[in-house]
Amino acid sequence: MDPLDRKALLLDEVRKYHHEAQPDRRFVPGVTEIWPSGAVLDEDDRAALAEAALDMRIAAGVSSRRFESAFARRMGRRKAHLTNSGSSANLLSVSALTSHLLEDRRLRPGDEVITVAAGFPTTVNPILQNGLIPVFVDVEIGTYNTTADRVARAIGPRTRAIIIAHALGNPFEVTEIAQLASDHDLFLIEDNCDAVGSRYDGQLTGTFGDLSTVSFYPAHHLTMGEGGCVLTANLALARIVESLRDWGRDCWCEPGESGKCLKRFEYQMGTLPVGYDHKYIFSHVGYNLKATDLQAALGLSQLAKLDEFCAARRRNWRRLRDGLADVPHLVLPEATPRSDPSWFGFVLTIDPEAPFSRAETVDFLESRKIGTRRLFAGNLTRHPAYIGQPQRVVGELTNSDLITDQTFWIGVYPALTDEMIDYVVASIREFVQARG
Repeated sequence: MDPLDRKALLLDEVRKYHHEAQPDRRFVPGVTEIWPSGAVLDEDDRAALAEAALDMRIAAGVSSRRFESAFARRMGRRKAHLTNSGSSANLLSVSALTSHLLEDRRLRPGDEVITVAAGFPTTVNPILQNGLIPVFVDVEIGTYNTTADRVARAIGPRTRAIIIAHALGNPFEVTEIAQLASDHDLFLIEDNCDAVGSRYDGQLTGTFGDLSTVSFYPAHHLTMGEGGCVLTANLALARIVESLRDWGRDCWCEPGESGKCLKRFEYQMGTLPVGYDHKYIFSHVGYNLKATDLQAALGLSQLAKLDEFCAARRRNWRRLRDGLADVPHLVLPEATPRSDPSWFGFVLTIDPEAPFSRAETVDFLESRKIGTRRLFAGNLTRHPAYIGQPQRVVGELTNSDLITDQTFWIGVYPALTDEMIDYVVASIREFVQARG
């Protein structure tokens, strides 16, 4: 049999296997797990992974380049660089701002970067890992984002950049904060890991800043299993990100390519001899943070379903919001004005005066197989990792502390059905009613 025909036959069998291997998806209230997040994978995804494996595309290659090009177009950026995680994407973005190629604009040890106290560690860690100082500001209850006013008050003489995540898919005031960054000659990084498909002022989040980052962990809007991406419209920054991701080398030829830079044996850099092989000249202290073609093949299959996924997230969030609208003692989430979020989760804060606690609420929901998650780290400054670290706090972190004590979130991801959402609503209503 011709190899191409054999491969087509194998992939057809993979698709059949996908359907045969599916578990019983009937929803049994109180028995079936309702996860807060998870990947939604179909026969096309399984076949994409199998095809990449059959072709032995085990390193970054054609699928990685195709995904980078397609995702950059989809997100309205000139360049996208695939990485092994969203956390690595954040590390690359902050590290890029310290590059000597930025000359006087480069960030140096001791420079300050504004961020929020209530978030996920990997938005903040790269600041400290680069010898920079995080400046923490508080957030709003309801949107769970900070405001342009808070950011403006935090700008000091050593402030050089801002990095903020769009909280659980809900955009922060990114038009206003991008303007602040421009007015004060600051870099802006959007951590867009939870917010692919969200819009602010009609514009996609991840397109306002100098750099933006995305995660493809299974919990996120698109998945590669692991993986992430750095996007930018700035070709100089894109070049720096690529170098840092690829060991710090100066050459931009793909592995296995020779001479795409057109001067492979003609460069003279550092104190190296003239003509030293450009593939082995290093201009940054970099990393190896690349992804593989297996991951990218899955990403390409997932990308075709992005609109469907975002619509399901919005629909599930709205069904929860409408179902809980009149329930007392709950602070329900609100979209930031002028935004259209592609939600990552549905956040609930228990009123401190409620006749029940957050812990009691969570215990009840978990007993009914309704998965919950904290709003990530709550107030990061209270964690052992950050106590004693260089930092500056502007204003009180009152709301970040409230989030630490009283806030959790439940799922809206596309695999959740109306029946599941209605069961979650009924369970919360029953719990609150029973406790007055």
